[in-house]
Amino acid sequence: MKPKANFPILQLSEGPLNDQVYEAIRGAILDGRLKANMKLPSSRTLAEMMLVSRNTILSGIERLMDEGYLMAKAGSGTYVCAFVPEKKINCQAPIQQTIQQQSTPKLSDGLQSLMPRWQQYHGAAKQNRMFSVGIGCVDLFPQQIWGRILGRVWRHSQAELAKYSDVQGYQPLREALAQYMRSTRGLNCNADQIMIVNGTQQAINLTSRALLNSGDGILIDDPGYDGALGVFQSYGMKTHGIASDEEGMLIPELVQHKEDIRLVYTAPSHQFPLGGTLSLERRLMLLDWAKQKDAWIFEDDYNGEFRYHSRAIQALQGLDQAGRVIYSGTFSKMFYPGFRLAFLVLPQALIEPFKVIKHYADSCNSYLEQAALAAFIQEGEYAKYVRKVRKACLERQQALVNAIEQYLPHVLAIQLSDSGIHAVAWLKDGWDIQQIMAISRSLRLGIQPLYRYSMEPLQNHALLFGYAAHKPHEIAEKIKQLAEAIKHSYVD
Repeated sequence: MKPKANFPILQLSEGPLNDQVYEAIRGAILDGRLKANMKLPSSRTLAEMMLVSRNTILSGIERLMDEGYLMAKAGSGTYVCAFVPEKKINCQAPIQQTIQQQSTPKLSDGLQSLMPRWQQYHGAAKQNRMFSVGIGCVDLFPQQIWGRILGRVWRHSQAELAKYSDVQGYQPLREALAQYMRSTRGLNCNADQIMIVNGTQQAINLTSRALLNSGDGILIDDPGYDGALGVFQSYGMKTHGIASDEEGMLIPELVQHKEDIRLVYTAPSHQFPLGGTLSLERRLMLLDWAKQKDAWIFEDDYNGEFRYHSRAIQALQGLDQAGRVIYSGTFSKMFYPGFRLAFLVLPQALIEPFKVIKHYADSCNSYLEQAALAAFIQEGEYAKYVRKVRKACLERQQALVNAIEQYLPHVLAIQLSDSGIHAVAWLKDGWDIQQIMAISRSLRLGIQPLYRYSMEPLQNHALLFGYAAHKPHEIAEKIKQLAEAIKHSYVD
C-alpha cells in the first residue's frame, strides 16, 4: 500500500515489534517529521504501511499516549500532542543552568559541622564490599517465607491501604513485639509503650527532638556509634566521650562528671564498636544516676539477638524502676540493611510527647511491612530464623578468627566476643594503619579502621571486620588475599 500523502515513511529498527513501532513514531515526532497537532492514519492503515499487525500498532500507540506524545480525540482520531516530554525538559535547561551557577547554600551550623566527617567516611563509600560493618546474614533471609506472608497480607489489605496507619505503629505488631521482648530480653513493657519507627537513626532523632535542646550535654561512648554522634551534633548538643574497660562504659567517671548531662547514649549489651558488655553493677549505678539527675538513658540494643554461647542479657530497660530508659531495637541487622523498621519502648510519661513528634516527622510507617512482620513473629518464623542466624554467625566468626590466626598472626590480634556481627582486630607494633587500609581498599574490602568511630586520637589502632554476611570459605579466601597483598606491599 502506498504511504498516505504528507505522512512520512516510518522505518522499523531491531528488537521487539512493539518497541520498534513505538521508537519509529516517537522518533518522527521528536525530529519534526510528525508535526504538533498532526492527525495519524488509522491503526489499520499504519499496520499496512509498517507491515506489522494492528495489535502491534495499538500497543505502540497506547504507550505513546501514556507518555504524552499522542492524544485521542473522541470521534476524530489520534493526534500528535502540541507539547511532548522532551520539549518540556529542554525548555527547562536555562533555568537549571541558572540554579547551578548560584553560590553555595548556607547550611545550618549543625550540618556544617558534619560535612568533613561525611566527606571523609561516606562520600566515597562503596556498597556490598566484603567485611562491611553492620550487615547481618543477608544470604540466609527466608525470602520465600517472607514473600508468601507479604503476599497474603497484600491480598487482605484493601481496607488498611485506604487510610493512614496509627502513628505509634500497627497494633498487632506492637503486641507481638511486647510479648517477644518480655520473654527474650526481659523488658518490662506493654504494647502501648512501643512505637514503630523507621530505623535506629529515626529513633535517635525523635528522642533528640522530643527531649533535648541545643547546648544540652550528651554522654556517648568513645569510640562509639558515629550515627548517634552525628545526630546529636547536628542539633547543636555538647557531646562528651567516655571510655570503656572490661566492664563496659566507665560509669564511675559519669557519676563524677562535672558537666550537666541530659542524656547518656549507650549500647550496654554489646558496646559499639568494641563489643563489651556493661556489668550489672554499672547498670544499676547508671540507673541510679539517671534517677538522681532526672536525666535520660537511650539504650541502643542493636545487637541484642546476636549472642552465641550465653543467654541474652536482660535489657537495661527491664531493670529501670524510675522510667528513665528509652529502649531502641532494630530488625535491619537480623534481616537486611534496607529493612527500615525498628521500635522504641517508651516510659509511660513519654508516650504522648513521642506520638506528637513522630506525627510531625513522617505521620506513620508502611502498613504492609508492619503487618507482614507481625505475622512473621506470631507464626514463629522469626524465632526460628534467629536460631538459624545465631548458629551461622558463630561459624562465620570462628572462620574469621581461624583465618586471621593462620594468615595474619604477625599483623593482627583478633579480639574474641560472645556476640555481635563484626570483630575487632588490633594492629600489632610495626604496622602502619594507613598503609593497611590502603591495601584493604585496593582489594575492595569494607574493613573499617577503629579511629573512624573515635572522638579523640587513639593510642592503639584496630580494624573492624564484618563477618556475618559471608560464608566461612569466602572469609578464609579473602583474609588469605589480604595477607598476600600486605606481604607483597611491604616487600616491595
